[in-house]
Amino acid sequence: MAGLINEEDLTTVRERSRIEDIVGSFVTLRNAGGGSLVGLCPFHDEKTPSFRVTPAKGFYFCFGCGEGGDVIKFVQKINNMGFTEAVEWLADRAGVQLRYTEGGGPRVEPGLRMRILEANAAAADFFARQLHTPDALKGRQFLDGRGFTQEHAERFGIGFAPRGGHDLRDYLLAKNFSAEDLVKAGLVRENGWDFFQARLLWPIRDAGRSVLGFGARRLFDDDRMPAKYLNTPETVVYKKSHVLYGLDLARQQIGKKNQAVVVEGYTDVMACHIAGVDTAVASCGTAFGDDHGRLIQRLMTADAMNGEVIFTFDGDQAGQNAAMKVFNSDTNFIAQTYVAVEPTGLDPCDLRLQHSDAAVRELVARRVPLYRFVMKNTVARFDLDRADGRLAAVRAAAPLMKSVRDSSLVTAYLRELAGMVGMNPDEVRAEVTRANNRPPAETRGRAEAEPEASGQTAMTALPDPRDRRLEVERGTLKLAVQQPQCFDADWNGITPDDFTNPAYRRVFELVSQVDRATPGWPQQVLDAVGNPVGEQLIIALSVESLLREPSTLYAHEYAARLRLLTVTRAIADVKSKLQRTNPLEHQSEYNKMFARLLELEALRRDLQAQAIGEA
Repeated sequence: MAGLINEEDLTTVRERSRIEDIVGSFVTLRNAGGGSLVGLCPFHDEKTPSFRVTPAKGFYFCFGCGEGGDVIKFVQKINNMGFTEAVEWLADRAGVQLRYTEGGGPRVEPGLRMRILEANAAAADFFARQLHTPDALKGRQFLDGRGFTQEHAERFGIGFAPRGGHDLRDYLLAKNFSAEDLVKAGLVRENGWDFFQARLLWPIRDAGRSVLGFGARRLFDDDRMPAKYLNTPETVVYKKSHVLYGLDLARQQIGKKNQAVVVEGYTDVMACHIAGVDTAVASCGTAFGDDHGRLIQRLMTADAMNGEVIFTFDGDQAGQNAAMKVFNSDTNFIAQTYVAVEPTGLDPCDLRLQHSDAAVRELVARRVPLYRFVMKNTVARFDLDRADGRLAAVRAAAPLMKSVRDSSLVTAYLRELAGMVGMNPDEVRAEVTRANNRPPAETRGRAEAEPEASGQTAMTALPDPRDRRLEVERGTLKLAVQQPQCFDADWNGITPDDFTNPAYRRVFELVSQVDRATPGWPQQVLDAVGNPVGEQLIIALSVESLLREPSTLYAHEYAARLRLLTVTRAIADVKSKLQRTNPLEHQSEYNKMFARLLELEALRRDLQAQAIGEA
């Protein structure tokens, strides 16, 4: 690792890097009198020049946005670099060989960075001119098929790499670039062949419009490289985790609007900018990562807390996975993160092609907070028509609530979660708190709703006889096993669905299947189990004490209590669905559910009366 830059060398870099020359290569300056130069600020949009450079003092300052500093600070800001990178950039330009303290050495061969940038610039010019040749017809047809004109190609600097294999190498060697530097720039392979051949190319620039590398698309079936897209290999200036395509075009607008739109490809960036979404960028040859996030963050203004980073994802599983990855690294953003998803699955380029520029703008305008997108997809994994499914969905979404940076928003997010699952907000808050206080392993174990068991799989463990939640189910079965004659022919309306415990459900299925008139009925039920655990349960139900003298009235009341619990659960399910249904968008469905709710409420009142012997 390189040490600190020698102070004498740092001073030399500042002395040889005249601020008016460096700034003048990015900004058109004119004499303002009094030894100052003035121009339009490169860091924000303005019509009247308020950006002032004072060569005698070596400083710049903008009276419009407040940006100011020395020549190093300017390079840092304009090129989106760190301090050391900016000094090395200036040293290369000024021909200063830096020395490093603490036993360090230069991280890059002196002058190499500038030579590579110059070679890349010459290559970009060469590729752009090749796009107009007959060999590039297929490239032009590709662009036309994606809705891009020649003017668009020129605006984005798109080019074509010839099929010959040595065309670029020979061109750049004739321009006095060394073969060694061309290899280090990733333009030529070590065997002498051009790195890009017979491909459409997009120049990838930094915020200062220096060409760092290229992205290339496959055009021909006989291309020896199978990858659809190919990028410049890692070089001293091109590191895929630190570059974003379109940053040169979007830099000022990102700062001005406090917004960045992250798309997935070169043509998506083009489509966005053409459609008026001028803050669009894309990662190059790799997924959007933490360093990309920090890159964007540095372009935000001082009011970044109110800024927006908007990701466009497909609505499929891959898009959801990408959103989860971004969500997990969301702490890298001070700005709020959003997701813009096109329901039809079209990316911005296809959306513009099949619809219009306005459709692309509307896609971004329909953005939703990232947490909401992730929460909705998390909840969607569960069966919300089941009480245990709703509870499992809340537990799975609990970590999302814990990750919300602004604590003042948690209450609103909890209400949204409650609306998504169809539960009372207070219940959701309590369960989220419990879930987030559990050890991770326990939370994972409770996340998924248990699948319904059937047959022999239901008899794997004895239910706890002390479980108060199941006392009505157990009491009903004790009476059914010991005194089946107390029930009418259809078991007083009881069905297997009235039992929530799989083992109890299985016992009732067996009891209801055996003819009560058969001699030795209890033994017949026991024989039908065919499972040691089930046999133990039947025996326990056969010998446990009943709460009172068995009678038809007692069975009638117990059956009513059991069915009342089923109806109460059904009411909760219907209320949950009503809470999750928009009455304006789904009026017919909403009205049917509301009518069903009224029926269930009437049935509940009737069963309540039966359960206490009033009916």
